[in-house]
Amino acid sequence: MPPAATTLDASTPSDYAFDWALVDVETSGLVPRRDRILSIAVVTIGPDGRQTGEFTTLLDPGCDPGPVHIHGLTAERLSGAPTFEQVAGQIGALLQDRVMVAHNAQFDYDFLAHEFARARLYLPVAQRLCNLALNRRVDPPTADMSLASLAAHYGVPQTKAHDALDDTRVLAGIFRASLSEAARLDLPLPLVTCPPRQDPQFAPSPPKTPCAYRNPGRLEPGGPLVQGMKISITGETATARAELVARSVAAGLNMMTSVSRHTSALVTNDTASGSAKARRALSEGVPVIDEHSFLTLLKDVRPGTPHEKPALETPTAATAPTKATPTPTATAQPVAPASDSRTAESAPGVPAPRQPETPRVGKPFGRRRVLVLGGSHEEASGARARVVERGGAAAINLSAGVTDIVLLPGGERDRRMARVASLGLPVHDSAWLDAPTSSDAPVSSGVPAQRGTAAQILPRGGVIDLPTPGRWSVGASWAQQTNCEIDVVAFIVDEEEQVSCDEDFVFYGAPESPDGAVRLLCDGPTEQTIAVDLAALPPAARKVVIAAAIDGAATFGDIGAVQATLAPSIDAAVLAQTTVDAATSERTLLLAEIYRRGPVWRFRAVGQGYDHGLDGLARGYGVDVKE
Repeated sequence: MPPAATTLDASTPSDYAFDWALVDVETSGLVPRRDRILSIAVVTIGPDGRQTGEFTTLLDPGCDPGPVHIHGLTAERLSGAPTFEQVAGQIGALLQDRVMVAHNAQFDYDFLAHEFARARLYLPVAQRLCNLALNRRVDPPTADMSLASLAAHYGVPQTKAHDALDDTRVLAGIFRASLSEAARLDLPLPLVTCPPRQDPQFAPSPPKTPCAYRNPGRLEPGGPLVQGMKISITGETATARAELVARSVAAGLNMMTSVSRHTSALVTNDTASGSAKARRALSEGVPVIDEHSFLTLLKDVRPGTPHEKPALETPTAATAPTKATPTPTATAQPVAPASDSRTAESAPGVPAPRQPETPRVGKPFGRRRVLVLGGSHEEASGARARVVERGGAAAINLSAGVTDIVLLPGGERDRRMARVASLGLPVHDSAWLDAPTSSDAPVSSGVPAQRGTAAQILPRGGVIDLPTPGRWSVGASWAQQTNCEIDVVAFIVDEEEQVSCDEDFVFYGAPESPDGAVRLLCDGPTEQTIAVDLAALPPAARKVVIAAAIDGAATFGDIGAVQATLAPSIDAAVLAQTTVDAATSERTLLLAEIYRRGPVWRFRAVGQGYDHGLDGLARGYGVDVKE
């Protein structure tokens, strides 16, 4: 167990030397726009790793303190404490001109942003760093990435969990040791530029009441409206638009803001308007009716078929509203790749992807994590596929968990080779991938021990059952890029592979669905996470599709491999992972999906790419992306 450093080594490169502000908050719940901070601690550290300041206080939130059994902060104990507005100036001064650090940085940052916004003050944070993201890069041999597990690994004493000041002091010890490890491995820090999240554009829209009925299809000529029909309106109307929508929703119709092939009817008084909705309706053959006809039909809307949300297995213990959900004790059951659910390739409007063969999964590399360097994209992709075929894990970045290096032509010029040599990692040529290596053969000395729980390595199309219907995190990571940005997005779709409303498209500009069931977490420049609360999904939801898209002219052939992982929470042990590695000219990739099969939720490794951009992919799921 490496001891926790109180300072940084004098030889630590300047790339790792900043003024830091380490933060921990205890809150009344998990939703920043609704819940409040109950206590906060800030510890400041200089570029040399020495502590320069410390601040902590309880706060009177003016509301119920929530899970007292977790944080121990009762209403009586908080009574008489200052409000956040009264201490915001002190907190802001500690954050000013420093990089904010937290164990799950987006959680703490979002709460601070909302509290500063309520106080009508600017949050002075330009950059943040997530301790989880940093340690995922370092990849220490811990059972999971919880604060307690990392503290035990780095030798940091923890005396009082869920106490803001103690947690921040523990974080400081972990962070110093993690920085030293990152410098030893020559890993770029996962610094995130902070947007003005207190700006109203980042606040989730008020929840749209989900339509309770399945879409019965298009309006037939001379036929009635039926509950569940998807209706869109364009152009000027004699009846106020808000009133028209309210009356339609009350009648059981599903009012949409865009037109797709699944739209039942478009309402307009000007069929020649040339609006985007009118053009799309014409191209898709969607029926068009005028306002008067629609109002007449609205008087007699026929009963529809209600969505049925099957009863799901209830976890044995209630999930406590904490920053990270405890890892379920059950083990996910692998399911062979099968066509028991409509996958993304059958989504209307989405072109059929390339379909490589499903790899054979063997076990000779079962204990190995292999990093491939050099070669063309196709050669490197083939080598990583061979690693997975033999039961190993294909690494995409150098970390403490890498056990072997495969060197393809040109790999000797990779800048990481100097670090590989200093770490003493074994280097092999491509022939090693076909050598009869035993999974029981010892790996090189100095390689970290096997993690507490080995993740299930899924081939493309591989499926596992989820042991509980609670909260799950799907993470995506890739090698550091300088010529483009990658956005991870999610679509909440129904049985027709269509969103029920535009707000069911979660992306950087709208990072949370209105009901909070699906959230985008930006953990760093090379990783993003989609957090899904299955129990909170609306009845119409049958699947959550997770994709990645490139912003710019680059393709995934330029990017290389993308790794997708599944875990019960953001800091829990990874349950399953897959490497998406076959893309060449594609600009969007379907990474994975969580879908419902009867009463069971499943996770599928997809790995299918398309040459069109995010707007084309979104239109396939019924979303009109506005520039």
